[in-house]
Amino acid sequence: MSQLETTTAASEQPTVAYDTNFCFPVRELESERVKLTPFIPDLHADLYFQGSATYPDLYEFIPWETFTDTSDFVKQVIDNRVRPDTGVALYAIIDKTRTSITPSSSANFAGIIGYMNTSPANLSTEIGYAMILPPFQRTHVTTNAIGLLLQYALDLPPHGLGLRRVEWKANRLNTKSIDAVQKLGFKLEAVLRWDRIFAGSKASATNGVEEREGDPRPGMVGTDTALLALCWDDWESERARILKVMDRRS
Repeated sequence: MSQLETTTAASEQPTVAYDTNFCFPVRELESERVKLTPFIPDLHADLYFQGSATYPDLYEFIPWETFTDTSDFVKQVIDNRVRPDTGVALYAIIDKTRTSITPSSSANFAGIIGYMNTSPANLSTEIGYAMILPPFQRTHVTTNAIGLLLQYALDLPPHGLGLRRVEWKANRLNTKSIDAVQKLGFKLEAVLRWDRIFAGSKASATNGVEEREGDPRPGMVGTDTALLALCWDDWESERARILKVMDRRS
């Protein structure tokens, strides 16, 4: 089990370190304009809930419904998905360009992102849980957050993990997500048909094919998933360009 050691200035209240269950070492990742810090529920859960509560469209293409309150988010995402899974590491995204008197606040908390489906045996991972809050979308935040995770995953030790493959999966209809990572060098490898079932009635996410009569889960949307990947050899040739994109000011 990895543990993030949180440090505090003399004027701040100390916080308890959040024990992660990730299969690799967890540490803060930082560029000039964005910091990724391992998600600590006591510090970040309410910031996420309050920042996302008025934007139900955030969940249009993913199998989540809006959360009723902060504890509901912690129960469904942190307790049920993140903590039990050694292949998941969740980060809070902090926009360093927005001033704040505290390390993380509603002024600079930009969302969440992380690794999932990580396999030490196969030296592979997937970037997921990417929920960028609308005020920070179409800025430097998304590019820098993904770039930092790529850098840590694909750079060789001791600075990185030396993984060989990083995946990105998105609903086939989520063209904004797909276009964003293709600009960073991810390559579309496949479309996985009927890959997911969404609870509820997210008609905009459906694959457009009617379910067959007698389906065991009637009324639940079937979706297709675009599978993209960026591998170590892609990274060797694209690394300098991606880091340059992260530094771009416009």
